[in-house]
Amino acid sequence: MNLIELQDVIALTYGDRDRDRGVASTVAWLAEEFGELAQAVRKGTQAEIEHEFSDVLAWVASLANQVDVDLANVVDRFKDGCPKCAQLPCDC
Repeated sequence: MNLIELQDVIALTYGDRDRDRGVASTVAWLAEEFGELAQAVRKGTQAEIEHEFSDVLAWVASLANQVDVDLANVVDRFKDGCPKCAQLPCDC
């Protein structure tokens, strides 16, 4: 699945609920998921880490949908490496 497909699936699956929840609550849920990811990385199994990464991606997609951001477009910022120096690896 690519980023466009992810945003579409999240919109179809949770879009109405996400809009009702609102941006501020979505940011709060995303922050909570980042905390769960941090804990999984420190103490979890590989399966738990992957589960939390998927939750974070889903909440990022939800937030992007709510604020009209196309993740496929914004990820291009890194296509040449570092956005500041355009080097791989970064030379900043």
